[in-house]
Amino acid sequence: MRHNHHAKIHRINCLSGDLNALYHQAALKLGISDSAMFVLYMLHYKGDGCLLFDICQESGISKQTINSTLRKLEADGILYLENDRGRTKRVCLTEKGKAYVAQTGARLFEAECRTFDDWTEDEIDRYLALMEKYNRSFSAQIEKM
Repeated sequence: MRHNHHAKIHRINCLSGDLNALYHQAALKLGISDSAMFVLYMLHYKGDGCLLFDICQESGISKQTINSTLRKLEADGILYLENDRGRTKRVCLTEKGKAYVAQTGARLFEAECRTFDDWTEDEIDRYLALMEKYNRSFSAQIEKM
């Protein structure tokens, strides 16, 4: 029975790769790195003053890469870091950064939203539920390794 899943697992991996390639293509079209796109996207989605921890946690990108990206965006006058509680850092946009996010992260978010325009709510909910179930099950299998 397990061998019947080989082609399906391969297809899942290909589709996942295709999706990652689409995000990379979006970043290229907007003239920024993939990691900068994710940071700017998060600042658009979560709002100005997003926690650095949230960016690192939700991105799947190494902390070192995120920190390098933040330093570059800070040097470009897009954002700055401020202390929150304890050692927690908050990533905040400058006025220049707010305009920059509107041209980058916000555009990506809007493209994602338009993607669902011809989906029913039931299709969206099923897609999300199945992705979550797959991730939970795969995570459990990774834990057993």
